[in-house]
Amino acid sequence: QVQLVESGGGLVQPGGSLRLSCEATGLRLRYYAVGWFRQAPGKEREAVSCISYDSATIYGLDSVKGRFTISRDNAKNMVYLHMNNLKPEDTAVYYCSIPLPLERCPPFASADFNAWGQGTQVTVSS
Repeated sequence: QVQLVESGGGLVQPGGSLRLSCEATGLRLRYYAVGWFRQAPGKEREAVSCISYDSATIYGLDSVKGRFTISRDNAKNMVYLHMNNLKPEDTAVYYCSIPLPLERCPPFASADFNAWGQGTQVTVSS
């Protein structure tokens, strides 16, 4: 059974940094695209970024471009989201997701992401 577990969230001050991790069990992550999403209370889920099996990347929010970087380490079966210069509006639960069985990132609006982790909380506050 496919399981995704996010980690690395926490409470940080504005301007701080975090690295989120997505670890997969039950499949070899190297064969699949992996996306990061976030959802704040009362708001719709937002697509943050996605990385394809060949490490091609896309970013879904202008507000995170230049601050967030998605990467993968296939040897560790891990995907990361490096977040720099965090802002209060980045506060949300962050999820990783896989659009099984796709190798490359689909359009975020395609609704193809079908395997999800439980999320990790990121809170940016003074």
